[in-house]
Amino acid sequence: MRYFCSRIAIAGGLAATAAISPASAETLQDAFASAYSSNPDLTSARAGQRITDETLIQARSATRPTVSGQGVIDQQTSNPGRFDDQSRLVNVGIELRQPVYRGGQIRNDLKAADRGVLAGREQMRGTENQVMLDTVTVYMDVLRDQSEVELTENNVRVLERQLQASQDRFEVGDVTRTDVAQSEARLALARSQNIAALANLEASKNAYARVVGHAPDDLQPPPPLPPLPDSPEEAVDTALEQNPFIISARLQEDAQRYRAKSARAARLPSVDATFAVGYTNFRGVVAGGGGLRAGGVDFTQNIGATVTVPLYQRGQVGSQIRSQMARADQLREDALNAERQVIERVRTAFENLRAARATIQASSIAVDSNTLALEGTRAELTVGTRNILDVLNAEQELLNAQVQLVRAERNSYVAGFALLAALGRAEASDLSVPVELYNSEEYLDRADDHWFDWDAEFEAQPLRTDVKVPARPDIVQPPIPDPTPAPPSVDEIAEG
Repeated sequence: MRYFCSRIAIAGGLAATAAISPASAETLQDAFASAYSSNPDLTSARAGQRITDETLIQARSATRPTVSGQGVIDQQTSNPGRFDDQSRLVNVGIELRQPVYRGGQIRNDLKAADRGVLAGREQMRGTENQVMLDTVTVYMDVLRDQSEVELTENNVRVLERQLQASQDRFEVGDVTRTDVAQSEARLALARSQNIAALANLEASKNAYARVVGHAPDDLQPPPPLPPLPDSPEEAVDTALEQNPFIISARLQEDAQRYRAKSARAARLPSVDATFAVGYTNFRGVVAGGGGLRAGGVDFTQNIGATVTVPLYQRGQVGSQIRSQMARADQLREDALNAERQVIERVRTAFENLRAARATIQASSIAVDSNTLALEGTRAELTVGTRNILDVLNAEQELLNAQVQLVRAERNSYVAGFALLAALGRAEASDLSVPVELYNSEEYLDRADDHWFDWDAEFEAQPLRTDVKVPARPDIVQPPIPDPTPAPPSVDEIAEG
């Protein structure tokens, strides 16, 4: 009989597991690669980070000059009946305006946008850690449910033989109708457990397809987990320094403090330097000149400065400052809340891991003991010191211990990986996933080179990265098989 614990074999690592697996098999690394490339939560986070990157580009653009042009063509006719009473004016100008002083607004906007970009990258790291954890969870769920299906199917086969033996003994008078009825009841219960296990397996496959992007294909045992902290205190200290959600929350608060400083700049003067050139071409009748015609061309240049001093702004600026400061206070509390949530996750994962490991030890002993007890009960049944109900109870206790062991193995691995994710150590780069890693800095570097509004579009790295593993089958929903026909009941035997 194949138990879940035998499926989690000791391996040299993720790469070694992939190397020794059959071509059609799927390893945990394969699942990581597929989820990293195509999971919508992760690709959405990458697109959202590009939006955040653009805020820094926009903040940097405030340091550059603006150039505008204007043109006027004016044609006038004072006497429609005479051509020589017409006049024409052509005026063309270009102005360059360079911000010189904004009361610190531009500087603080740049710092706020820079912190926002860093916070967004940490948020994307957190999403990546969560997606990898989700992948491990659904992967182990499928392995667990496959093992439970195997166990319940084997239990059905054993109880079918047990019922057949009871019916044979009933026909020769060795047992009573009660013994046969007990065997029937246990077989019916075993079949219902098998149907429930099949339904759970299909649900886990559906969850796997949602997270990973394809149906599971002959999943292989997972590799050992990397070394974990020895104590919850050590784990908490590491998480407070490295958890991406905590780092992101702190950076968001920092960015908001700069936004509050930027809002204060609206109370201060602003200075712009201007440079303008103009061209004027006039031809027509000089007003009051007795019909004298004139014309000419004129070129002008202007260099100046514009100083704007706000005097009264209806209290709007003061309200905006208070609003930004209150938002900063809110983000400070959000950062504190993020720390508490991570501490809770770390301690919970650590305790779940410790409990699961203890359960594995106890369940392993229970499986061995129940196996011996079942063998002894069957032997005692043949000599008459045990009855059929004793055998049925021993078989059920063995099944319960096996299922408990299967679930504990799954819980132990998931809890260990959840601890890794809470520490911020479950990214694709940490796991050596065979996939092209997404470069979050590349988009910002390319966007920063585009200073003109007419070349806004450029080729960036795709949100979905290339996977270095074979394609997997599409999602297929196989129907739950009908249970095997039940053998004749004790009443049918008696009537026959």
